[in-house]
Amino acid sequence: MAKFYDEIPESLIEWIKKQHMFWVASAPLSPDGHINLSAKGTADSFHVVNSHRVWYQDLTKSGEENGRITILFNAFEGPPRILRLFGIGTVYECGTEEYEYFISPEIRKPGSRAVIVIDAYRCQTSCGYAVPLYDFVARRTELLRVADTEESTDRASDPETRQKGLKAYSARQNLRSVNDLPGLLTTPDSKVTFYGDATFIFESGKLPEAKQRCKFSRRFYP
Repeated sequence: MAKFYDEIPESLIEWIKKQHMFWVASAPLSPDGHINLSAKGTADSFHVVNSHRVWYQDLTKSGEENGRITILFNAFEGPPRILRLFGIGTVYECGTEEYEYFISPEIRKPGSRAVIVIDAYRCQTSCGYAVPLYDFVARRTELLRVADTEESTDRASDPETRQKGLKAYSARQNLRSVNDLPGLLTTPDSKVTFYGDATFIFESGKLPEAKQRCKFSRRFYP
């Protein structure tokens, strides 16, 4: 039987941290648009700030999220369970101050293009009885390996060679979403740096007021 919560219970937060993958679903306001559904499984990319806020690193070549957002976790081992987080997402692209507050060079993944911050207003669990049992074997490394190579190509002195890099790929593929909504605004021209102290964000669950007004951030279309 489904259960609903107004926040993420502490017991479920601990369960979330043990999961190897999650799904992200989003949709535009238009009834004619596509519902986008993406599987995510890169290690240490999903983070829980508190019972109402989570975030994850969005990697290049992943599906472009473009609407209302739901996060789904499945139990593939142990007791069956499905967990959904319904929320409003905000995109902070690579190169913005907000992104750099959340993601330091030490935790940035190759190809990381944005941080997706979700303010969860509802948490739901259901039985998960129809989800098969699977054994976790290993994580795939192809995406990170390719992104690392293409980011190295971005630093080439030859302009023609740089056209094979990650920034050129983002400029070609990520400026518009699958529903032709605005995609990445700053990432193709961004420079990855880090400064400042993220302690305020992780302890309070919100950005300083001045950071909330950054012109480069954009909210999912609710």
